[in-house]
Amino acid sequence: MSVHKVIKRVTTSALRDMKARGEKISMLTSYDYSTARILDEAGVEVLLVGDSAANVFAGYETTLPMTLDHMIYHASAVARASKRAMVLADLPFGEYQGSVEDAYKAAVRMMKESGAHALKLEGGEEIIDNIKKIVQSGIPVCGHLGLTPQSIYKFGDFGVRAKEEAEANRLKSDALALQEAGCFMIVLEKIPAALAKEVSESLEIPTIGIGAGNGCDGQVLVVNDMLGLNKEFKPKFLRLYADLQGEITKAASNYIADVKAGTFPNETEQY
Repeated sequence: MSVHKVIKRVTTSALRDMKARGEKISMLTSYDYSTARILDEAGVEVLLVGDSAANVFAGYETTLPMTLDHMIYHASAVARASKRAMVLADLPFGEYQGSVEDAYKAAVRMMKESGAHALKLEGGEEIIDNIKKIVQSGIPVCGHLGLTPQSIYKFGDFGVRAKEEAEANRLKSDALALQEAGCFMIVLEKIPAALAKEVSESLEIPTIGIGAGNGCDGQVLVVNDMLGLNKEFKPKFLRLYADLQGEITKAASNYIADVKAGTFPNETEQY
């Protein structure tokens, strides 16, 4: 009789428990089935289907062109691959900043059609009613404060946020408001490390940092960046864990050389 290993899905309560016992949470972005399967098997807790797909997958300058259909396509591919990791999907720009009803409908459609386990929304007090409605309907929501890429034209650049006292205080009150609204986690992007640590310690829910120091309850990176697939992008917070751009270039060059030389395929590689 075969014994099947039971794989426990990472849940919102599991992440909260990790924070409570001081265990750091690992999150990476993913946009396709093959990469998601590898990351899931490696043991990452959360797979973020970010609208950063606009940049690293589709070649856009900002995340704004991503549509709900685009995000459902990417999230469904990742959801099919994940056996253990939570699949967290971004709601794209324009789908939740308007009326409560529109935000609710977009959230429900994303959950029903993608198979994601939770959604991430950028912003604080200005979208709090929309978040409350989505959470009340049974959909887990992760907040996102600091540098919120969907608002890039308002900010004017991708610089560090909340360096000034007024913006830092606003971020702290937004974080508490998001927790109060029912968010299970908050991403803190590109803010001073001391502020991120203070916010993390003030909340009962976990925080995930990107460019926000090691005082957060976990970390997230864009998988293409940390694997060295986009070596032109070199922010201070990025650590390269591989040089896949170099490896792929070398492999492709070797393949081209073998094809040109007539050595691929050889006799054992044909029917």
